[in-house]
Amino acid sequence: MEKKKKPAIRFKGFTDSWEQRKLGELGEIMTGSTPSTSKSEYYSEDGIPWVTPTDINSQTISDTPRKLSGEGIKVGRVVPANTILCTCIASIGKNTLLTVKGSFNQQINCLTPNEYNDAYFLLTESEIWSNIMKRMAAAGTMQIVNKTEFSELTTMVPKLEEQKKIGQYFHTIGHLITLHQRKYDKLQIIKKAMLEKMFPQNGSCFPEIRFKGFTDSWEQRKFDKWGDFYYGHSCPKWSVTEDATIPCIRYGELYTKFGAKIDKVYSYTNMPTEKLRFSKGTEVLIPRVGEDPMDYNHCTWLSLKDVAIGEMISVFNTDQDPLFSATMFNATLQKEFAIRVEGGSVTNLYFDKLRNIDISYPLLAEQKKIAAFFENLDHLITLHQRMQKNSKQYIITMKCILNNIKY
Repeated sequence: MEKKKKPAIRFKGFTDSWEQRKLGELGEIMTGSTPSTSKSEYYSEDGIPWVTPTDINSQTISDTPRKLSGEGIKVGRVVPANTILCTCIASIGKNTLLTVKGSFNQQINCLTPNEYNDAYFLLTESEIWSNIMKRMAAAGTMQIVNKTEFSELTTMVPKLEEQKKIGQYFHTIGHLITLHQRKYDKLQIIKKAMLEKMFPQNGSCFPEIRFKGFTDSWEQRKFDKWGDFYYGHSCPKWSVTEDATIPCIRYGELYTKFGAKIDKVYSYTNMPTEKLRFSKGTEVLIPRVGEDPMDYNHCTWLSLKDVAIGEMISVFNTDQDPLFSATMFNATLQKEFAIRVEGGSVTNLYFDKLRNIDISYPLLAEQKKIAAFFENLDHLITLHQRMQKNSKQYIITMKCILNNIKY
């Protein structure tokens, strides 16, 4: 007997039960194909998109690196716009909506909805199909779900108008996620470019780009002429407990928790205070231990006072701006750090090896301008990253609620 169900939450005005349907009842099912790649006449730069699983990286797709020519269309399998593509071999679970006329390879099954079903709604539901297909593939000897098996999969669907409401709702949120990702990517590119242009390169004492009013040469000295070094003291893993009360920074957190500035503590230790070394709020922390020699550019300013600084961290004290210092070290000293590390699979960067590095500083006022610029840029990057993450989590939550169907 056909099951009829209702979701836990709904748009206003919709009360009818949802109905269980096979995918083959919702539209046309097709498996893709690959026109011979040895025949160049089948492919063209200005043809229609030809999708492979590696091209599926977002909820919609309208362009691909490889395209079918007019000749390729004759031997390929072409579908109209608003067709849902689902990977069904090996990398099962990568789904997208083809928003233009296009084609796809044999690792993909598609569903072209009929006039009674909405493509964006079915795209939302496709995550459920994928989970079912993964279980099917795992139970078999081959990681594959064929066209017949795909057609027999079932899903719950409401009437078309409710489908459209739900589909548009999730499409809008998905679009916002894409916008935040684009802004995040763009800001990362801007930051990378500005880090190269706002600090002197190749021994120069003048950066390519400066704030208005600053024209003086940057002063170059050896690293240890700008300040002094010491090592953090013991904050072993066993001493970091839920009931501990002394805030501390552990070296691994420089890689995983912090950017150029520490203004929040995540760990607490119960080590005796006489065995610890505490911050004054001006220190620049440099990792002393790592795995990749090119990955030591995770310097950060510890802006908080009375925080215990753990072992395997080099501490640099200077009367220069600490946020500028951390930003500059990360931007300009990656290679200098890399050539000074010692060890094998686990490497060490001792501060004695840093003393003779040439460091250039501008006047303090310019340091503060540059530091504030990159701090604001980092804030925007973090904002878009957080908005994207929160939106993704919201979609997951809403889909879970939506699919908590009640009898």
